[in-house]
Amino acid sequence: MSTPVILALTAGEPAGIGPELCLQLATEARDAGLVVIASRELLQARASALGLEVQLHDWQPGMVPETRAGHLSVRHVDGCQSTLAGQLDAANSQYVLDTLTVAARGCLNGDFDGMVTAPVHKGVINEAGIAFSGHTEFLQELCGVERVVMMLATEELRVALVTTHLPLKDVSAAITPQRLTQVTRILNADLQTFFGIEQPRILVAGLNPHAGEGGHLGREEIEVIEPTLEQLRAEGIQLTGPLPADTLFTPHWLDNADAVLAMYHDQGLPVLKFQGFGRAVNITLGLPIVRTSVDHGTALDLAGTGKADAGSLHTAIRVGEHMARCRKAAQAGESS
Repeated sequence: MSTPVILALTAGEPAGIGPELCLQLATEARDAGLVVIASRELLQARASALGLEVQLHDWQPGMVPETRAGHLSVRHVDGCQSTLAGQLDAANSQYVLDTLTVAARGCLNGDFDGMVTAPVHKGVINEAGIAFSGHTEFLQELCGVERVVMMLATEELRVALVTTHLPLKDVSAAITPQRLTQVTRILNADLQTFFGIEQPRILVAGLNPHAGEGGHLGREEIEVIEPTLEQLRAEGIQLTGPLPADTLFTPHWLDNADAVLAMYHDQGLPVLKFQGFGRAVNITLGLPIVRTSVDHGTALDLAGTGKADAGSLHTAIRVGEHMARCRKAAQAGESS
């Protein structure tokens, strides 16, 4: 019998679809032990508005989470000022960040085996006067790590990024030997720890068209990427590339790879989202905890309608549970 896993699930922006996606999970029995980190009043209000019959159970560390259909364990967080669907309220911003803090600290101290996050609204948090660029950076600071890696995944494809939310004109300068080395090491190590892949096979995209065409279409491959990959191969990391991105994303290469390392956001993610939108999960690597997230936003226009699709959240939970189990197995192996 596999070891039980407990995941914290933050409900995200109160005005968005996050609260109702959490409630939708309770309509059927679940394998993973889920604890929703949210305002109890928010969940009750949304359940009432949608006509969902869900019994909420207060949860404290050490308790076994509810997995029965119609029941949901909740770790209540104070501070939610407005529960209206579709209407942003900056007064909720600190509450939203508090839910993330409760979940992350619970992971760090062992109350949870990982955390799954529903979408937040960056704009309204910043309007409240709180500098916030996203879940990833918030958790990076809270966990005290130097570098994190953004990876999106479906059942068939994993794409990690060397750079994330940068203007395209700044990408080349950001791809340094140090950054590429850190990102590749994190990707390799976390594929081993959280996915149970003993010797990950990583495809690396070039930056320029045709991977620079021998320097005729750019020299980043020759001057930065290729020398760095050679050094990493000497450490035992299995890397193929740099490859032209337009041919890398074909079965010839992908059928023999565990992950793709893309140089920038819109090089790797359009392919993945076309391949599996609604079934994709956003994963933060480089943290000392498991963190997965949905691949969509708050969808304010759908909030409160009951039409939101929970497919991505189901995937995020399933992947988070798998990562937590692999990590437990790795830790058990180290201690034996």
